[in-house]
Amino acid sequence: MTTGIPALDALNAAPLDEACARLDGLYEHSPWIVRSALARRPFATPAALVAACADVVARADVQAQLALIRAHPELAGKAMVAGTLTAESTDEQSRAGLTHCTPEEYATLQRLNAEYRARFGWPFILAVRGPRGRGLSRAQIIAAFERRLHAHPDDERRECLRQIHRIAEIRLHDKLGWEPTAGHAVWDQLAALARHSEHPEHLTVTYLSAAHRACAADIAGWMRAAGCDTVDTDAVGNVVGRYAGQRPDAPWLLTGSHYDTVRRAGPHDGRLGIAVPLAAVQALHARGERLPFGIEVVAFAEEEGQRYPATFLGSAPLVGAFDPAWLDLTDADGIPMAEAMRRAGLPGTQAAIAACARDPGRYLGFVEVHIEQGPVLSEANRPLGIVTGINGSVRWLGEYAGVACHAGTTPMTQRRDAAAGAAELTLAVERLARQHPGTVGTVGILEVPAGSINVVPGRCRFSLDLRAPTDAARDALAQAVLEAAHAIAARRGLTLTLRETLRASAAPSDPAWQARWERAVAALGLPLHHLPSGAGHDAMMLHRRLPQAMLFVRGENGGISHNPLESTTSDDIELAVQAFARLLRDLAAELA
Repeated sequence: MTTGIPALDALNAAPLDEACARLDGLYEHSPWIVRSALARRPFATPAALVAACADVVARADVQAQLALIRAHPELAGKAMVAGTLTAESTDEQSRAGLTHCTPEEYATLQRLNAEYRARFGWPFILAVRGPRGRGLSRAQIIAAFERRLHAHPDDERRECLRQIHRIAEIRLHDKLGWEPTAGHAVWDQLAALARHSEHPEHLTVTYLSAAHRACAADIAGWMRAAGCDTVDTDAVGNVVGRYAGQRPDAPWLLTGSHYDTVRRAGPHDGRLGIAVPLAAVQALHARGERLPFGIEVVAFAEEEGQRYPATFLGSAPLVGAFDPAWLDLTDADGIPMAEAMRRAGLPGTQAAIAACARDPGRYLGFVEVHIEQGPVLSEANRPLGIVTGINGSVRWLGEYAGVACHAGTTPMTQRRDAAAGAAELTLAVERLARQHPGTVGTVGILEVPAGSINVVPGRCRFSLDLRAPTDAARDALAQAVLEAAHAIAARRGLTLTLRETLRASAAPSDPAWQARWERAVAALGLPLHHLPSGAGHDAMMLHRRLPQAMLFVRGENGGISHNPLESTTSDDIELAVQAFARLLRDLAAELA
């Protein structure tokens, strides 16, 4: 096996003891991890070696895991002051500026070290070189310290292990003399794009705002720089870049994601699925290579439903699903959507929007790369995940009505407490969703109108959000939840009202396209990890007309998304770029 990384090729070929010596210090004072992982040689990529090490640690018992954690030094601790850190730890703490703390910062870190060790019994572990590898600031380190100090011990132990694997990943790059160049470039692009925001302190980009239009201009620049033959903006604000195939009549592969955000967002949701395929296009263009198909990258203008009470405004027109009534919807300032479009230089007419529809006969399918927006890949220590489908969902807004009465004078046996009914329903949703494999259920809103501390609640409003990998599983859970809701109302003497607000069908991945993602990930030497998407994506809309499949990229910070803490590493982005490029290569071979 030739990896294209000379030091990795040499490591694959070296005798075991020599290979272990070359990787000395990869895991702090724990050579047993590397020695065991090397049994899985040869490794196709550095990430494959890190994955093998992560599997070794995952199979170890808790005491061995704790010993690994305790082998690490405290940040800016006594070992740093005394100069007794390993060379690797010295370099990492120095790069993060921990050797130049102000007296106040040093005092804060010492306090946090003491509080953390008292709570958990081991040192705080953080990959201080960060997701991009350049080093976190001292303020970022202290903020992470303070946030994680309140975690559950089991969760924090797992997070420490994840941070240890990240540290090992960066150290491995240093030993191999290798950098995730494409991953760094994409990471930097997304960080630069995040400077456009409607709020000075956090990322918010809603449909057709000034920040949104600035993002569109930057993305158009990305597309031109990547070598797209044409770059256009369509009637809803989608930015479309096309890299033509070998023949004028070649079919197209459609890909992309959205560039609008929720309020107080992270920088990778949606936007990662624009930048990753463009990185692959840029590599093709640099080689002067054309494929038996064209690549159409669409930066969808809207998916999140933040400005107007409608979603998928960007992808819906491509499948002829844009509702003309949406043009009359108004935002919080009373501006109709059609007017907002015209102010942004778009036609604002249904005829122009209808012209965005794609002919399915000209397209091979749709693929989307997306940050996971959940903890599954992070928990499993897998950088990439194969999406089996996008869950179907159904939502209701509901209310229990009982009798508002005095909290002190009404006996417990004579109450018709609406909030107690909603609380019982909340627990029923949790229990029922656990009984139905793969389903999830959430009561996200619980509200007592005009509630008072000394009044038994006479009304309680609530929401229901039920999701499942198939429509049949969704409907089975929904029936069970609705039966429970009505039974609670009857037993407690409450009146129940429910209004369905959303019903979305599941979008299972096309088997052939899912298999292509599987082959692309396997070619990187990574174990395959399959998972459904509990969140909706543009692929859900394109599924109406085209076969689709998605690739998930692991998120940092427990996979949190729709949050300023949303992040991924440039290493995981590099793998996504490589997987996308492999998918293109394999598809070209199929069509040759």
